[in-house]
Amino acid sequence: MNEKINALIGNIERVIVGKREVIVKVVSAMLCGGHILIEDVPGVGKTQLVSALAKSVNGRYNRIQLTPDIMPSDIVGFSMVDQQTHELVYKEGAAMCNFLLADEINRARTSPKTQSALLEVMEEHQISIDGTTYKLPEPFMTLATQNPVETYGTYHLPEAQMDRFIMKISIGYPDPAQELEIVSHAEAGMNAAKIEAVMDTSDVMALTEAAAKIYVADPVRQYVVNIVNATRNSPLIRLGVSPRGSIALIKAAKAFAFTLGREFVTPDDVRYLAKDCLAHRLILSPKGKSQYPTNEAALEAVLMTVAAPK
Repeated sequence: MNEKINALIGNIERVIVGKREVIVKVVSAMLCGGHILIEDVPGVGKTQLVSALAKSVNGRYNRIQLTPDIMPSDIVGFSMVDQQTHELVYKEGAAMCNFLLADEINRARTSPKTQSALLEVMEEHQISIDGTTYKLPEPFMTLATQNPVETYGTYHLPEAQMDRFIMKISIGYPDPAQELEIVSHAEAGMNAAKIEAVMDTSDVMALTEAAAKIYVADPVRQYVVNIVNATRNSPLIRLGVSPRGSIALIKAAKAFAFTLGREFVTPDDVRYLAKDCLAHRLILSPKGKSQYPTNEAALEAVLMTVAAPK
């Protein structure tokens, strides 16, 4: 099993240089059936990362640009009357795939109906149109990108939508040596379209089942609950983490441990993933906003107050 995961990570690294930690987190999210939000400035490889992941597992990949005029039918599809049979025929939308790239999800305000359609796709892995339900292929994963909320023309996503992402991560700028390699790859025409698959979607499903069996000891599970409860009782935070966040952190920690070749979750796994899995689910209080510049910084302060099991 671990050879397949190492091959997958190595294949993506052929395109995304020097960002192994980010790739491991994305693969972990995939192996626990979660969706991921990638927030970063334009041009650091967000789209290439998603494309390389889909290509590496031979998955069906669709991209949709979330502009103000996007309609629910663009995401979920629509029914139309066949002129010959006079019956309703379903025409697929962008979501009918294994990997859906929702690009620049916070670039423009979308309608509530469009948000609702995307939420159903993410939560239920299905599409409902005209009384008929269409199951999405498995695995299914939404990878959304967004620009930092400080940049021009961006908006905060609704809390309900943020809560559906198992992690929010950032790629970050490469260091000079990595950037030199990236430039060389670009000059040679190396991109996600040039790599070959190292497994298929049935392998992903088998790995997902194996990751779900990773052992979590009761003290580690209690550690997650203690962290989540600390966010609900901290004066720095107005809206703490819901039970969905607790479940997400445990699932992500199991997949992360599996990706690293372990059969059990450690407190360090939980601590390492806590900010990625929980920070985007918080709303800071006025006190929290005055003391800390980001949700991640405020959550780090909360984490310092929660003792890890020995």
